[in-house]
Formats: sequence, C-alpha cells, structure tokens
Amino acid sequence: MPEINKLKRIASQIRRDIIRMVHGAGSGHPGGSLGCADFLTAMYFDILDHNPSAFKPDAIGEDLLVVSNGHISPVLYSALARSGYFPVEELSTFRKLNSRLQGHPATLEKLPGIRIATGSLGQGLSVSIGIALAKKLNSDPKTVYCFMGDGELDEGQVWEAVTYAGAKKTDNLVAVVDYNKKQIDGPTDEVMPLLDLRAKFEAFGWKVIEMNGNSMEDVIARMQEAKSCLGNQQAVMVLMHTEMGAGVDFMTGTHKWHGVAPNDEQAANALSQLEETLGDF
Repeated sequence: MPEINKLKRIASQIRRDIIRMVHGAGSGHPGGSLGCADFLTAMYFDILDHNPSAFKPDAIGEDLLVVSNGHISPVLYSALARSGYFPVEELSTFRKLNSRLQGHPATLEKLPGIRIATGSLGQGLSVSIGIALAKKLNSDPKTVYCFMGDGELDEGQVWEAVTYAGAKKTDNLVAVVDYNKKQIDGPTDEVMPLLDLRAKFEAFGWKVIEMNGNSMEDVIARMQEAKSCLGNQQAVMVLMHTEMGAGVDFMTGTHKWHGVAPNDEQAANALSQLEETLGDF
C-alpha cells in the first residue's frame, strides 16, 4: 500500500519534529504528541477536506478539527506546517519569546490552522458541538472532528457535552479519544478510573468505533468507517488505543514523558530511532 507507506514516512518526520521542538525549547509535551502522530498525520494528509493554502478561520465549506488536548501542540504544529499551513522553518520557534507557536494553541497570534484556543481541558467537545450545529444551520455538509485525551474525560463538562450531542443527534460530529490510559499523574485507572468507555458513550446515544491509533492502516480504515456512519442521527466516538511515546523506545508506555523535555543525549537517542523523511527544519 504505497499511500499508507507515504503516510508512515510523514509520521516519522513529524515524530522527529516533536523531539527537536521540545528539546529546542527545553519544555513541552512529547509523550502524548508522539503517541498520536499517526492520527494527526492521517487527518491532515488524508482524512480532512481542507485547504492549507487558503486558510479560512470560519472553515465554511471545509472539515474542521478541534484539538481539545492542546498541550500536544508539538504534533499539531508539525502536522500543520508539514501540510502547508505555515513554513516548516517556523517550528524552530516553538515556545520561544514572541513565537506564534505557543505551548498551547492560541488565536491571538493568527497562526494559520488554529481557529480555537485550546488546552484548558474539557472544553473542546462543547465547542465542536457548537460548530457542528452551526454547520447544520448553514447547510454546510462538512464534518467536525474533536480530539481529546483520556485524562481529559475527568472533566465534568465533557459529559455534559456528550449528553447534549446525543440528545441533539449531532450526526456531523466525530470525536476521538486518545485512549493511552495515562495522564500527567499516572495511569488513568489509578487517578480516576474511566470504567467501560464504550458502554458509557453508547448509553448516551453515540455510535462507538475502536481503533489502533499506532497502526496507520487501522487509523485510515476506521476513520473512513466513522465518516461513513455520519448522517444517521448519532454522533460518532472513536476510542483510539495508543501508546504514549510511540516511536521512541524509552518514552513508550510511561506517563513520565507526558510533559518532560529530553536532554541532549536523550534527544539524540530518540532521533536515532526515527527516520528523517522530509528534511528537518
């Protein structure tokens, strides 16, 4: 599958970008960013109907992705730059003074690709539902996607939004949870058990799909499946199983790299495991 191989090569470069950005800034969130690099690659290079060369803040006539867990900004910024929203070279300014690439995405800097300030966890799904309902009112047939972390589901506002989307049959909305079972303080089962997420979302009237978020083949297949389920009086929830830190052996499967920057030796080790495919910034 040559197209899948192309996407895998882009994801490898995006993982390199993540390591170099966080290392260069001396701060940031590499673990979750690495874990969902395949998903963001698939979205911006295959799934989304969008126009990077002519960014429109209102997204009329385009699909739209809200990244609610805004602390994974390194992977978002890399995907945006690599898909053509702004120059790749700007990634070197991540988290630096006067940069448009803040630690959490913000709208004040007018960075192409950023429509909503995110990172205050729990708010993105509510915003996404509002956008989805606005598209319905405007007879805009495009799809709204919302990406959340599983630790974010501790926020009560998420479940109010889940209830509302189910009640209003928001069937132009696909939400995706990065289900790596880890958050900043440890495993989700120890911090706040999420219990049976599939059963919970189904109880609120959502269509639920599960996928392996670290398999590009499965990401493409399941996201296409999710889109095919739209228009049937149900919002769609994709439970995306990933490993935090995927792609870098010493960062994989632990919450300890949630928000810690690698030192020089660790960054060199990480980069040695990731193929440079598009050229570093």
